[in-house]
Amino acid sequence: MQEKAYKILASQENISNREAKDLIDKGCVFACGKKVVIARALMSNKTKFNVLKTIDPRVIFEDDKIIAINKPYGYISEDLEKKFCAKLLNRIDRETSGIILLCKDENFRKLCIEEFKRQKVYKSYIAVLDGILAEEVEVNEPILTIKTKRGALSKISKNGISASSLFIPIMIQAKKTLVKIIIKTGRTHQIRVHAKFLNHGIIGDEKYAKISSNRMYLHSYEIQILNYQFKADLDDSFSKLGFEIKSLTF
Repeated sequence: MQEKAYKILASQENISNREAKDLIDKGCVFACGKKVVIARALMSNKTKFNVLKTIDPRVIFEDDKIIAINKPYGYISEDLEKKFCAKLLNRIDRETSGIILLCKDENFRKLCIEEFKRQKVYKSYIAVLDGILAEEVEVNEPILTIKTKRGALSKISKNGISASSLFIPIMIQAKKTLVKIIIKTGRTHQIRVHAKFLNHGIIGDEKYAKISSNRMYLHSYEIQILNYQFKADLDDSFSKLGFEIKSLTF
């Protein structure tokens, strides 16, 4: 017999249907070694699921103007507004972990938005790329984003908006490269599209690189804005790919 995946999961984990659906939507549920991506997919009612443990968002810094959060993989940026009662200043994809900034003061938020518009905000990411990237390389390719029923889809196009990403290799392990990426612009899915352009897609990026993994290995690492500097440490999942994260300085 078959049943919807989230209902089987709810029964197996003794949780509500809503909680089960949320776990699948976050990309935390696997069956037969593959990620379950559709909560309503019909599956055998004897299916055994493997559920990754979720991590709570962690406050890195807070004062009377701003809150810096280390967002875990699978967590929706917009949900942080409700949790911390402050407005988002930046967003990152659900599949991406790392720094999210929220503002308590609206006037300060407007100042920060202007800094982003003027491209005066320093932003770096850490990612694991498929294959060996031996040398530093900068990608300057315009990106066009199209809104679809399944969400935003970006591609390199002469009709797109300018985008710049600097890829800096840090360590190579088992034909995978740990890189630091400095972006001067912030186009939708910019790093994922530029990584694909290099033929070194991000591990776990199923949308552009078509590479399955237990998560997408992309992490928003640093943001410097006005007089603030924030850094979000990597979680242990990067070490599972063989990279000795704790011993590295980026």
